[in-house]
Amino acid sequence: MEAKSRYNVAVVGATGAVGEKIIEMLEQVEFPIDELRPLASKRSVGKTVEYKSGEVTIQEAAPEAFEGIDIALFSAGGSVSKQLAQEAVDRGAVVIDNTSAFRMHEEVPLVVPEVNKEDIKDHKGIIANPNCSTIQMVAALEPIREKYGLNRIIVSTYQSVSGSGNDAIEELKHQTRAMLDGETVHTEIMPVKSEAKHFPIAFNALPQIDTFEDNHYTFEEMKMVNETKKIMSLPDLNVAATCVRLPFFYSHAESIYVEIDDDNISVPQLQGAIKDAPGVVLEDDIVNQGYPTPLSAEGKLDIFVGRVRKDLDVPNGFHLWVVADNVLKGAAWNSVQIAQALIEINSEA
Repeated sequence: MEAKSRYNVAVVGATGAVGEKIIEMLEQVEFPIDELRPLASKRSVGKTVEYKSGEVTIQEAAPEAFEGIDIALFSAGGSVSKQLAQEAVDRGAVVIDNTSAFRMHEEVPLVVPEVNKEDIKDHKGIIANPNCSTIQMVAALEPIREKYGLNRIIVSTYQSVSGSGNDAIEELKHQTRAMLDGETVHTEIMPVKSEAKHFPIAFNALPQIDTFEDNHYTFEEMKMVNETKKIMSLPDLNVAATCVRLPFFYSHAESIYVEIDDDNISVPQLQGAIKDAPGVVLEDDIVNQGYPTPLSAEGKLDIFVGRVRKDLDVPNGFHLWVVADNVLKGAAWNSVQIAQALIEINSEA
């Protein structure tokens, strides 16, 4: 992609929750757009999206729709990305993909700008946006890794239903009303729409996000394991994850246990490293009950860290509580940050 003053940008999946947020973020940061081209399925063609106090007509996501596009931000599901991403690249666009379709491809950079922005230089036309839970974890842990090393991660996630899309949000609303009114509860989506069995999410906790793998971990858990190693360039890092869906709408929270290389690091030292990290906010004031929650992080672009404490038995072990808006930093905002970094790197070349 050649350096320009303004760029033609396509958003694939423009009517979805993440696609809508991507367009909002592009406007909010005043991204240098010449033409915005929202793309979606046939059923959305002719509808409009709001952009800069005007309305832009949605076109069908098809190969020819990428003619003249410089940057294409994909967020319409892995099958769409597999079908159309290379078509966009072949027509001269750089694709920033928000699905799992290309994340573990060897030639595709997997990028969280606060952690590995320089990897963008190695792209072959496609740059992958990591899993939402991985993004907030690696960004929070990178300042620790940089100063004190990192050799083990055990994470338990507490993930909102928006990670399963707008239909999951509506299911939570309907189930909550039904339970409170003593009515029959219908289950169609959670924990995984394509699975044979479904369970209520309202007033519940579901220890399954995505399908199960042969090793008894879910695909979501293995995404966190494998993506973390790739982003941090630590193939031998010990990582284990348990991912749980909880009945709130937005933001994901994580309880993270880490082991660093030094046995003599104090809590204030670790807090200091976190406090200085870009895109990360330390909210850790136990005297005044200061810590982040999913509600307090909702609608915000930063990653919030609290409850930093040393393990009681392992001298180089620490526990952290990490929260971020999964639709923003976990998806839309990270994608736009990658696009910004791409332009920055191109202009320096």
